[in-house]
Amino acid sequence: MKKLIQRIKRLFQRIFKSFASNSQQTSPLPLINSRRLDTSIPSVSPRWESGLVLVCSQCTNEQSSSTASEDLENWLKSRLKFEGLWGEFRVVSTSCLGVCPKAGITVVIVSNGSGGNSPCLIVNPRSDRELVYSYIKQNQG
Repeated sequence: MKKLIQRIKRLFQRIFKSFASNSQQTSPLPLINSRRLDTSIPSVSPRWESGLVLVCSQCTNEQSSSTASEDLENWLKSRLKFEGLWGEFRVVSTSCLGVCPKAGITVVIVSNGSGGNSPCLIVNPRSDRELVYSYIKQNQG
């Protein structure tokens, strides 16, 4: 019985080696997480290359003012347009970011210059507007 199992193992190993060498020869696609990446997916360079500002729309559902995140989002958009930075940055409403503060709204500023360190801010939608805007300007690249 042992010999039979060993022969089956060797057979599978040969099959896998053969399959691996054939797939490497026929498909030179890059690997992501050990899977081949299909490069036929189109990609673009967006206008908002300096960054995204994600404003959680769910934070205010738990609070009394359901339009506070919308107000903050609209204020940031207007301010960026006024300062001429609207094309570089984009303000986007998002669903739950998993932070769920008891008071305030979660705002994440994602930028190319952050090196993967995107600040996650808990802000008062009225009194911290200028502070959020200053964070955005700091990430201007």
